[in-house]
Amino acid sequence: MPLFDLHVMVDWSAAGTPRQGPDSIWIAVLDADGLALNNPATRAGAEAALDDLLAQATAAGRRALIGFDFPFGYPRGLSQAIRPGGDWRDVWVLIGRNVAEGAANSNNRFHAAARLNALFPGQGPFWGNGLKAEIPGLPRKKPDGWGAHLPANRRLAEDQAKGAQEVWKLSGVGSVGGQALTGIATLARLKARHALAIWPFEAVAQGHVAAEIYPSLLPVRPAPGQVKDAAQVEAVARAYAAADAQGLLGRMLAAPLAPAQRTDEATILGLSHVDAMRAA
Repeated sequence: MPLFDLHVMVDWSAAGTPRQGPDSIWIAVLDADGLALNNPATRAGAEAALDDLLAQATAAGRRALIGFDFPFGYPRGLSQAIRPGGDWRDVWVLIGRNVAEGAANSNNRFHAAARLNALFPGQGPFWGNGLKAEIPGLPRKKPDGWGAHLPANRRLAEDQAKGAQEVWKLSGVGSVGGQALTGIATLARLKARHALAIWPFEAVAQGHVAAEIYPSLLPVRPAPGQVKDAAQVEAVARAYAAADAQGLLGRMLAAPLAPAQRTDEATILGLSHVDAMRAA
């Protein structure tokens, strides 16, 4: 019997203006009635849609798995810079306090990253100021000192997933740092309002579950005229639903992980079961 009634996959965006189509937010919702796609133009619209989905699922006694395509955590040095003995919760709280959404889908992710960098002596780990104006504390180029006065440059997941980029990089081709900052802030708000466990940090036996996904793990062939992001969330929703129906998803959720992945870094759901998921 499947663990979840709904398999929801979200392609996130840190865009600073309302956007639909390519390089925007796409949400795929797959349940017994079929698959529905939503392309909200703003993060606020996406958050509202997910709020409604979770509230309706809870009222109906249904469980939802929600996958987001941004990193859920950082190498351990960030939490320790906040406080000795800290973990992902400290990071999420600080991100939630510093990352703000503005009018018309604007956000302050670059300035928030500069404030997080101030936790470190000298240069901090976040880099890639993508604005024309200089931002004190946020360099445009990658800093030195990884694994010394800075945390590790890459999570274990990035070393295992081909093509995955570091979470510290905020701009440039393939960057995910901005998505992580805006996404974690949004997800923290959703968690505060719903019974939503964050995998792999929390127990996932009951309630709704949010997990990190990486759509590039699966081969996707968009139909003619179809937006690639839409094709990806649709394919990923179907893949995780098939894995759930076959009992594979439970093994993914229970996969052995390094201690740092359970306290700080997180990882991609199914990363150790890619071949099986492709065959599901």
